[in-house]
Amino acid sequence: MSPNIILNHQEIEHKIKRIAYQIYETFIDEESIVIAGIANNGYIFAQKIAVTLQSISDINVVLCEVYIDKQNPNLEITTSLAKENYQNKGIVLVDDVLNAGTTLMYGVKHFLEVPIKKFKTAVLVDRNHKKYPIKVDFKGISLSTSSHEHVNVVFEENNNYAVLS
Repeated sequence: MSPNIILNHQEIEHKIKRIAYQIYETFIDEESIVIAGIANNGYIFAQKIAVTLQSISDINVVLCEVYIDKQNPNLEITTSLAKENYQNKGIVLVDDVLNAGTTLMYGVKHFLEVPIKKFKTAVLVDRNHKKYPIKVDFKGISLSTSSHEHVNVVFEENNNYAVLS
């Protein structure tokens, strides 16, 4: 099966802007929020959201990278920020693609170890194949795919795209 482009660069840029506005509306009363991206593509997506959010609001955006072993998510999860830096803050956990929900679920669990004000999730592509009762608050696109299909998001300078193969 040949890959099909499901989102081109312009569409991804539009999704990033819309998600940034949704986050701004949700956290409008906060002085500071943490945008936590799951390592690699989730973090790249989080960086893009954070840049846009900073350009449209005066909310202080703190970026955080979340390190999760996607093959073995019950291993220790670490972040680029110490827990006291996101304690009692609003947090948005970001990933590029939501497949079964395992990575996002364990990511949420990690942040719930300290008191937080508000917690939301964001993904670019929600595949609707959840194993866990995880809900995405902000999503770029929802796709109903077969379990044999794969979604890959590529972030390149001036050439972001998502393919279904």
